[in-house]
Amino acid sequence: MSEVLFEKEGGVALLTLNRPERLNAISGPMLSELSERLIACDRDQGVRAIVITGAGRGFCAGLDLQDAAAGSGIGGGGGLPPSLELRSAPPVVLHEIDKPTICALNGAAAGYGMDLALGCDIRIAGESGKLAAAATRRGVLPESGGTWLLPRLVGWSKAAELIFTGRTLTAEQCAELGLVSRVVPDALLLKEAHALAAEIAGNAPLAVQSAKRMMRMGLSEPFDEHVHHVFLQLLPLFGTRDFREGLQSFLEKRKPQFEGR
Repeated sequence: MSEVLFEKEGGVALLTLNRPERLNAISGPMLSELSERLIACDRDQGVRAIVITGAGRGFCAGLDLQDAAAGSGIGGGGGLPPSLELRSAPPVVLHEIDKPTICALNGAAAGYGMDLALGCDIRIAGESGKLAAAATRRGVLPESGGTWLLPRLVGWSKAAELIFTGRTLTAEQCAELGLVSRVVPDALLLKEAHALAAEIAGNAPLAVQSAKRMMRMGLSEPFDEHVHHVFLQLLPLFGTRDFREGLQSFLEKRKPQFEGR
């Protein structure tokens, strides 16, 4: 069975990490398939938002330590593969794609799983959700974006505390730090994540994707350069059908019907 399940309803794609017997611990095939699915969703004009979750009782337990300890899998045999291609790794792909992503955090996300959750644009946690910065407790460091993401999300001091201690945060603690947008009952998690994704999907997709692109660029450029880049993104949007539909629907006091054109 596929290690990443795919469903699409309306403009919302649902990707489910599917190794529940291992708490969705990361394997090589799962990494490859997740990247392929994300890239395919980004290219699919019918997808306007992506929800990522885990099968069973946990989001992702990180790299599969059982396989690594046995000398197989990622990290087994004393190191990483010499031909590792980071440009196609899920954290990099998550950062580069323009479609908005939502993590539906069900249960624990540890190590690589935490980095994967933090790499999504928005996080909603179930009451049992947890983020575990467990890398330093396993003799490694957050290798998949955590050292870049956490200081930007919570500030240097708190990020340093979390990473250096390898601490686990409950869903409520994550909400207090702003690492998740909100906490909902476990039974309602997917429903809430899908509702948010559908709300995003109802907006002009080219505008949403341009906004995400500019937010990403704004993380590493000065304000004066950024406003010029925003203006260059804005000009083509003025010529789209969706811009005209947005104006017309406002004047007619009706819900817009955006085409992504």
